[in-house]
Amino acid sequence: MTTQGTNYTMDHAGPVSQLQPGDLAEPDVKQFLGKNLGLTGCEASVTRLAPGMPSKFVHAHTRNEELYFVLRGNGLFYVDGEEFPVQEGHVIRVAPKGVRAMVAGDHGMNVICIQAE
Repeated sequence: MTTQGTNYTMDHAGPVSQLQPGDLAEPDVKQFLGKNLGLTGCEASVTRLAPGMPSKFVHAHTRNEELYFVLRGNGLFYVDGEEFPVQEGHVIRVAPKGVRAMVAGDHGMNVICIQAE
């Protein structure tokens, strides 16, 4: 349910652990939040990765920087061929041209991503 105030919008995405597949198939379940929140300067999404599974694709952007917040679990993050471990509490900034991907650890991983120009 979305609530609109004079200078705010609130939406309840629900528990990340209970995200259900929509247009995207398992094991990578992503829910974009921008449309419901009326975002105009950024995009936000929450993602649930099943244990041991990678994100859907390796990608980069032309103009958009991304901030990834690991909310739960652990895994590996890849940027420009460099691999490093991540866990709950890590925040990773990736420049637009950084080629990025992630793989969940043995217990899965829940991530929120904020993308801005």
